[in-house]
Amino acid sequence: MNTAEGFDSSTAMLPLLLRYAIEKRIDASPVTSIPVMSVTKAQLNNLTSDTLIRLGHSSLFMQINGQKWLIDPVFSDRASPFNFIGPKRFHQPPITLADLPDIDGVMISHDHYDHLDEASIKFLAQKTKHFVVPLGVEVHLKKWHVPSQAIHTLDWWQSVNLDGITLTATPTQHFSGRGLFDKNDTLWASYVIKSPESTLFFSGDSGYFDGFKAIGERYGPFDVTMIETGAYDKDWANIHMTPEQSLQAHIDLKGNKMMPIHNGTFDLAFHAWYEPLNRISDIAKQAQVSVLTPMMGQAISLKNIPDTQAWWNNI
Repeated sequence: MNTAEGFDSSTAMLPLLLRYAIEKRIDASPVTSIPVMSVTKAQLNNLTSDTLIRLGHSSLFMQINGQKWLIDPVFSDRASPFNFIGPKRFHQPPITLADLPDIDGVMISHDHYDHLDEASIKFLAQKTKHFVVPLGVEVHLKKWHVPSQAIHTLDWWQSVNLDGITLTATPTQHFSGRGLFDKNDTLWASYVIKSPESTLFFSGDSGYFDGFKAIGERYGPFDVTMIETGAYDKDWANIHMTPEQSLQAHIDLKGNKMMPIHNGTFDLAFHAWYEPLNRISDIAKQAQVSVLTPMMGQAISLKNIPDTQAWWNNI
């Protein structure tokens, strides 16, 4: 599956558990509320151009070619198989599941709990026309009563055209599994998203690898890249990128604007919650790369992309 020579996604568990037990954490979560711009159904129904809205972590609302899509929608309070333990949200989503307008499609990058949320999928199962998933993830969706005819399953480099939008699953360097005995039973993917007006890239989760350059050469340039920038650590360096690597991935992809995702919602690593945003903002400025850091819920029109602020500095 993963193409990097000598790739290993395993982490020694006893030393890791010891780190969690004794390592001093600094600012693992916000001490005051994260600013969230509330979004209404009417606002989403009245969008007039291709638009991106961060909902939290790697979850996004996307209007593209007049269609409304969700990417890795996680609306539950915890990224966990349990509702009483596991990473808990720093903030509520800008809109509830119940308040969403009709959704044309859902894209899923892989089956980890912070990207594939059972409760959210069950709610959306009968209200969404299309679900696009990597190989094997359809098993979860069918179990949660998503109609088989609504599911489009893709291997790497395969594409599906849905009402004028072309979605292509592309490689990442990661792994999958939701339990103790299903590691790598399903595929993981990034996505190239192409409409008549926009070409976008969504990274899903990935360590840095030469696949980004291959994707950029094949499908770039991209108007916006949505790149994993958070939950990195030396103990799992192969499966999540540092901000420096995330920036290089954006450059490899031939991206114009970069939106750092996979941050700001859950405590999934040892770094401070705001560190990914600080680091990517600083190094991107030095590299003269334009970075988009919208507040959760802030609409980013791709026809006229606005400047965004370092909202985390006020917390």
